[in-house]
Amino acid sequence: MFVPSGFSKVSNFDGTTAYIASKGLPLPPVLTVLTIVVEIGAGLALLVGLKARWAALALAAFAVLAALFFHNFWAFPAAEQAAQSISFYKNLAITGGLLFVAAFGPGPISVDRHDLG
Repeated sequence: MFVPSGFSKVSNFDGTTAYIASKGLPLPPVLTVLTIVVEIGAGLALLVGLKARWAALALAAFAVLAALFFHNFWAFPAAEQAAQSISFYKNLAITGGLLFVAAFGPGPISVDRHDLG
């Protein structure tokens, strides 16, 4: 889910930057690039199991930050709170899965579990 999301941000760079700016975050173009790098880079690393623990930690941090800054349902109008709370808790659930990978490592077919040398 992170990789396609990252590529969608590449194809809509200006829109993503404007959305980040609308949340009052500093340096929106830089944050857009960092978001793309994390979503695509760490997403692909997690997908193949290359430095999977680190990739999972990076994505977990990203998911928590996204929940806090973009799905802060308590700051939305009442009509939008339900939808935003679903996204907020979805991000927390994803974070739990990512922390599981960080704690226990990748699966048996991952790059990290095979000696490539």
